[in-house]
Amino acid sequence: MGVSTSAPEEGIALVSVDYPPVNALPVQGWYALAAAVRAAGADPSVRCVVLSATGRGFNAGVDIKEMQRTAGHDALIGANRGCYEAFAAVYDCEVPVVAAVHGFCLGGGIGLVGNADAIVASDDATFGLPELDRGALGAATHLARLVPQHLMRALYYTSRTATAQELHRHGSVWRVVPREQLPDAALELAREIAAKDGTLIRLAKAAINGIDPVDVRRSYRFEQGFTFEANLSGVADRVRDTFGTEKEQQS
Repeated sequence: MGVSTSAPEEGIALVSVDYPPVNALPVQGWYALAAAVRAAGADPSVRCVVLSATGRGFNAGVDIKEMQRTAGHDALIGANRGCYEAFAAVYDCEVPVVAAVHGFCLGGGIGLVGNADAIVASDDATFGLPELDRGALGAATHLARLVPQHLMRALYYTSRTATAQELHRHGSVWRVVPREQLPDAALELAREIAAKDGTLIRLAKAAINGIDPVDVRRSYRFEQGFTFEANLSGVADRVRDTFGTEKEQQS
């Protein structure tokens, strides 16, 4: 359990997340993921990083139960900072990051894939931000990189999800494949990227980040301020306390 790094092929680092049962990451999990991605990108032998997960889905966001059982705001502050570090690590990774997404990609998962350079998804993958149903805000910055503005707003306000096929039609998912083919499909794209010159691919990543029209770090940090405000006002706890209850399931 945790975050692991392997080298499936020359020039490729595979960073895999495993936090059963649903890959809802605790505070330290976000920091561990950030450290693994940064280390992989800093390795001069690596020219592409593949970010994947094991289990039922790619990522279910933060561990809400950790937040509920922690007194005060330490868990909230830790989750905010940990997510910020993990999302930034993907975005700032010195080499391109390919996200291999299966099952659900929710909340913090959107932050990861929205900052990735390319996405390969299984045909059962779904993407969404259930933040308003969890007493939180955030990652609209990253969802806006996956779908058009009005669709982003509708998905955000309703907490609905979009399928991998829908994102493929919008051009944000590179390929959609059967689940059993996902590892090979992600490696195929990573292999093509890793075939480039290592120095040049790093320059290309820096150049593309430099012309990005949105500063994703500042934009996401702005969103996090409203998450903290919701917690200070008490509305976040009121909504979060329905998490997993019959009331939530009927709403």
